[in-house]
Amino acid sequence: MFDFLEGYDVLGAFWMTVKLTAVSAVGSLIWGTLLAAMRVSPVPLMRGFGTVYVNVVRNIPLTVIILFSSLGLADIFGMTMGSDDFDVQGFRLAVLSLVGYTAAFVCEAIRSGINTVPVGQAEAARAIGLSFSQTLTLVVLPQAFRSVIGPLANVLIALTKNTTVAAAIGVAEAAYLMKTMIENEAQTLLIGVVFAFGFVVLTLPTGLILGWLSKRLAVKR
Repeated sequence: MFDFLEGYDVLGAFWMTVKLTAVSAVGSLIWGTLLAAMRVSPVPLMRGFGTVYVNVVRNIPLTVIILFSSLGLADIFGMTMGSDDFDVQGFRLAVLSLVGYTAAFVCEAIRSGINTVPVGQAEAARAIGLSFSQTLTLVVLPQAFRSVIGPLANVLIALTKNTTVAAAIGVAEAAYLMKTMIENEAQTLLIGVVFAFGFVVLTLPTGLILGWLSKRLAVKR
């Protein structure tokens, strides 16, 4: 029944999807946290940059961003991303695009968590002499992260599915292999079922585990 899978590295394609998701998730969390800090910063220039970045990037389709990274950064400006290997360049450009796009959503999730922290706590921290960055990193963000595990889980699941767009620039992840198999094999429906099942296997445990963590670590007010 599944003889059509012979000769194709399905597990390798899904492993590429996992790597894209993991590296992009870490980068998005770091960049998204910095953007959230900018959006609540007392410095107008930083607040303005964070606001403009989020509102512009999240309204551009990911396909446009990832094609721009390949055609614009790589082909026109000659950015090699530290490697002459085409596959490595494609992977790094895809990660760069996914980080830039997903960070806008991570930023908004974290900012909503910051808004759940009572203002009095930040005022008390400032009253004992803590700077803005100390107040943010020592008092506000630890509580904010515990409040937004659920929303961040949704962003992570969306990121996992968004990695399929990397196929547009030739990254050999799951969607790229599925397209190749559909072109070469007759079992289109079964191919779709196999890859849909693969993505469910990747995303369902993520939602269940982070949903459980969200309840365990929720801030009791």
